[in-house]
Amino acid sequence: MERRKFIQSMFAVSAVAAVSTPNMLMAEEAKKEEAPKAPATKGPNDMTYDEAVKIITGGKGAKDSDKITLKAPEIAENGAVVPIKVTVDYPMTEKEYVKEIHILNTANGNSRCADVMLTPANEVGYFATRVKLSKTQDVVALVGLSDGTFIKASASIKVTIGGCG
Repeated sequence: MERRKFIQSMFAVSAVAAVSTPNMLMAEEAKKEEAPKAPATKGPNDMTYDEAVKIITGGKGAKDSDKITLKAPEIAENGAVVPIKVTVDYPMTEKEYVKEIHILNTANGNSRCADVMLTPANEVGYFATRVKLSKTQDVVALVGLSDGTFIKASASIKVTIGGCG
């Protein structure tokens, strides 16, 4: 008889636990939602497109150029992996060469996607990568030349599923 009472009491305890546990969890979630959220902190790399261009170019800015070929899809099905290819039609000699290529976006929290430094030994001003885009926006290839000037080209990419979160 004791065994039967033990089993009955175990069922009773587990029934009480099954009913009360979800209520306690819901109460905790409600408290979390009511608590004010701290503002998101801005990291050292979180900058707008304009801030990034100013920092990279030293305030000089960049001119639009047809020497840059920026290949990117018009529509990106998944913003987490958007392929980008940059080719610069510029000499790669000891005196004249593509010094740096920067891939930027205009709408993510951190506009800098990729930075690559080149030398004449690269022989071609070319860089390919995949970037993350949170929504429909422009992608810009900002190219620094050995004479200290900067040129750029851009492409608009429609993102159907955001890749940043």
